[in-house]
Amino acid sequence: MNPSTPQTKPTVLLVEDDSADVQLIEVALKRSPGEIHLIRVDDGDEAVAYLSGGEPYADRDEYPLPTTMLLDIKLPKRSGFEVLEWLRSQQGPIRRLPAVMLTSSTHRKDVNRAFERGANAYFAKPESISELAALLSEFKNFWLRRAEFPEIDPFGRGA
Repeated sequence: MNPSTPQTKPTVLLVEDDSADVQLIEVALKRSPGEIHLIRVDDGDEAVAYLSGGEPYADRDEYPLPTTMLLDIKLPKRSGFEVLEWLRSQQGPIRRLPAVMLTSSTHRKDVNRAFERGANAYFAKPESISELAALLSEFKNFWLRRAEFPEIDPFGRGA
């Protein structure tokens, strides 16, 4: 999606390196009610650069802070766990950003580790597109329509 879409829709940062999974997630999100501004980065270092406003993401009008983040565990350069650790260690309001794990692992140790590092929710990727669409519809309904969000932008422009 175009990162310069106006801020009339919630922005979701998708951190996912598998292009096939990205395509399935995009299709599933389109099948569920409600529009979002989806921004995708494909490794942990890029997620940190985006969230911190590092290059090439310094222009917050073009690359707005997300309302929430969907984060895979197994990523190049920096794992999802490491991204969570970085996020929760920040001194500013960005550390409050809701982080939802969306990953293939159903291992209890991974679930526990994600929550220990500050995940707000943990979803295992379902096998079928219809199950993924149902899951992402529930995600959108709860995280983007029902939940109250903390202020994350120190300049008051965030979600």
